[in-house]
Amino acid sequence: MTENPPVPDSPNTPVVPPPPPQHWFADVLASDGGVVRLRPITPDDTERLQEFHTALSDRSRYLRYFGPYPRISPKDLYRSTHVDHHDRVGLLLVLGEAIIAVGRYELLTDRTGPRAAEVAFVVADEHQGRGLGSILLEHLAGAAAENKIETFVAEVLAENTVMVTVFRDAGYQVERARDGSVLHLEFAIDPTEALLSVRDSRERASEARSVGNLLAPRSVAVIGATMGPARVGGVILANLLSGVFQGPVFPVNPNRRSVRGVRAYPTVRDIPDEVDLAVVAVPPEAISSVLDDCMAKGVKGLVVLTAGFGETGDGGVVAEHELVAAARGHGMRVVGPSALGIANTDASVSLNATLASVLPGPGRIGFFCQSGPLGAAILGEAAARNLGLSTFVSAGNRADVSGNDLLQYWDSDSATDVILLYLESFGNPRKFSRIARRVARSKPIVAVSSGRLAARAQPTGDMDRSIVRDLFAQSGIVQVDSISELFDCAALLGYQPLPTGPRVAVIGNSAALNWLAVDAARGEGLEVRRPATVPFDNVRRPRPTERVVDEQSIGDPVNLGPDATPGAYLDAVVAALRSDEIDAVIVVFAPPVPLRMAGFADAIREAAAAVPDAAKPILTTFVAEQGIPNLLAMRGPGGTAVRGSIPSYPDPERAARALARAHRYAQWRTKPVSTVVRPPGIDAERAERLVAGWMRESDGRWLTDLEAVDLLDCYGIRVVEFREVRSADEAMAAAEELGYPVAAKATGEMWRRRPDLSGVRLDLWRPEAVRQAYSHLVELCGDPAVHIQKMASPGVGCVLRVQDDPSFGSVIEFGLSGMIIELLGDRAYRALPLTGDEASALIDAPRAAPLLSGTPASPRVDKPALVELVQRVSALFDDLPEIRELSFDPVLASANAAAILYARARFGPQPSRFDTGPRRLG
Repeated sequence: MTENPPVPDSPNTPVVPPPPPQHWFADVLASDGGVVRLRPITPDDTERLQEFHTALSDRSRYLRYFGPYPRISPKDLYRSTHVDHHDRVGLLLVLGEAIIAVGRYELLTDRTGPRAAEVAFVVADEHQGRGLGSILLEHLAGAAAENKIETFVAEVLAENTVMVTVFRDAGYQVERARDGSVLHLEFAIDPTEALLSVRDSRERASEARSVGNLLAPRSVAVIGATMGPARVGGVILANLLSGVFQGPVFPVNPNRRSVRGVRAYPTVRDIPDEVDLAVVAVPPEAISSVLDDCMAKGVKGLVVLTAGFGETGDGGVVAEHELVAAARGHGMRVVGPSALGIANTDASVSLNATLASVLPGPGRIGFFCQSGPLGAAILGEAAARNLGLSTFVSAGNRADVSGNDLLQYWDSDSATDVILLYLESFGNPRKFSRIARRVARSKPIVAVSSGRLAARAQPTGDMDRSIVRDLFAQSGIVQVDSISELFDCAALLGYQPLPTGPRVAVIGNSAALNWLAVDAARGEGLEVRRPATVPFDNVRRPRPTERVVDEQSIGDPVNLGPDATPGAYLDAVVAALRSDEIDAVIVVFAPPVPLRMAGFADAIREAAAAVPDAAKPILTTFVAEQGIPNLLAMRGPGGTAVRGSIPSYPDPERAARALARAHRYAQWRTKPVSTVVRPPGIDAERAERLVAGWMRESDGRWLTDLEAVDLLDCYGIRVVEFREVRSADEAMAAAEELGYPVAAKATGEMWRRRPDLSGVRLDLWRPEAVRQAYSHLVELCGDPAVHIQKMASPGVGCVLRVQDDPSFGSVIEFGLSGMIIELLGDRAYRALPLTGDEASALIDAPRAAPLLSGTPASPRVDKPALVELVQRVSALFDDLPEIRELSFDPVLASANAAAILYARARFGPQPSRFDTGPRRLG
């Protein structure tokens, strides 16, 4: 590619460039899963840039500069490193201190029409093929868009097919023109759906590869390996060796020649072979030197078991950030610190780099958690239930590798069918929601929301655990409240088909337990049905016959009676599986006297095998015998269960809860994928100018009422017209201008939301009434500022708010207004941005929402107007991350409109958790 810059600035009269935007600094994953650091170029890079250029091959320099060009001239070097970060931008990819790729754009000043810039980049020969050109192009386009540049132009040699492919495969609509051996390429850098799809696909692939590198290393070093079985380094080494890891294991201990009969090395640098993964079990004060050794050795990933970082306070947080920054800067990912470790049960890997005393056998369930001690307990329970795992990661403080990374990995991992998460926090909540929505379409995600997560979700006391429930449901996540429920769901989702409907048959030999199952199922929203034909009904006939069910028996269990035989169970379950009226089966067995249960378990397995095409889940409860397997399993390698195994629960209530959750997940998965709706009439550029002006004046504050009106107007959101007045005469003039009837409202915060409306005077029809209302409000509140507002049509009061939640990002809340409803906590929550279906679902979600559909005492309100209002708010928060909070209280929903009577908004520094624009590690 050629560049045609104007005459460069003279290096003899240096000018200090402005500082680059901080959000242009990023850690990004290459296509091979390695980390590279991206940053703007600075004058200090002059020498490194020349070294990078000189190290390029003749072929690379020819393709980039259309000629030999062995050294960058002083003038070009100066111009390349002294940029304004606006019309001229330069970005570097670095590994350690070395530059491995350079990209830049420069504004074309000789063109008319949309602002355009010429773009060019070059990658070091040894790093070509890692997708670095695509990374530079994404970030250059992001910087250009911020600077109001709309089009990129590039000149490329026609033989440079690799560079042409970079532009084509990025998702841009590229126009080509050929002039001899040179291709002229031009394309708009607007973020189209195709472009975003390419970005997300590359992000998914690189993050999955990054985790895959950790979970399938070819070699492992244990730094701090010891003989002691009570020492961390001893346990981790013993587990690696006993797990028959398929690659070499290198103990690192400066004081021993061997550990557990394996040759030891003083440092990682002394290991003669390559090291993919280093497991670190040394004190915190030794981490720095260990990290230097790992970086010098070229280790690809670290599992840091060492505690004493972020969990210890501010000093530990700083040390943790420095650890991750140093590791990423040299291309490494970090699991931990304070991690329990990682495991991969694939026979070709057999990695047990954990401190757990028990590791489940091979299976098709992936598990992620943070807490080490909790992770050990979880692994023990999974093993006790015969639930096999594919992979396991306990990320400790989650300083780098997070649940988001694991979701990306498991999404494409053919060895994983079900994903289990124990979440205490999110690194990037918006990204988590985006990834989870996609992954849950094909693989169930079951998550425990810890008390710590729920506590973080209520910074003002306004949001409780219901926010976790709503936001998980929005993303298709099966939310549970305990480890037991987590595995209850895993036992069903991992081994049985999803129910296609809510109709469940309850079959058992205990009337009391049968009805307990019926009540539990109904309480969870399931429908209990009897199959159209059942082998027999113990209540009416003691011997097998055929009977057609009548309407009275809909909702009844199939009671086989206390003397039921395995054959009776076999016939009843087969009948239920063959019935078109049944979507799932719960089987209960409670022997009246001690009996061997193996025959009954075999009968249920035989029934499932007899109707292989039924595709209906079967759940069981075996009562009164200790040690009955948690899965009536068909055994696979290592004795763990395989697909088709039938889960067994301690009581029918737990079975019903697991089935209900599976049903709700199946319902979510069958809904068509909805897209984000952006209503017409939005002036985002004007809104950005307003916010930029406010941010120049203050780091953050509440907007005035009039400022809030101006901002909302940019998004087609209208507050019922009002005037702010400071005298009785102004009040009457405002009423005349607005038109009667009007309302007079106090502006003090304590008066606006009082349910007794003490600060409001309604239905004022005459000038004298307005004067009198103004005088009363000033006397009551002591503030001369009063709002005179047009009266809105009568309707149902609603509340709409957006808050910046520390765990989930921007969260929108909707509910009906009123003291009783607020005390009951009848609110629905969703994470932003909202798709069209999610906006509609939010309006219908509160328990009081049927009031919006009309009652004998009130007409149906304009629900589409509420949905559109929600969509406009979603667009506002999508465009303006500086807007941190918004409240409409109340919104008066009537038959023809949704009238906002009062609006408040707060702005502040935008959150640092990106999930828009070019790819980056969170």
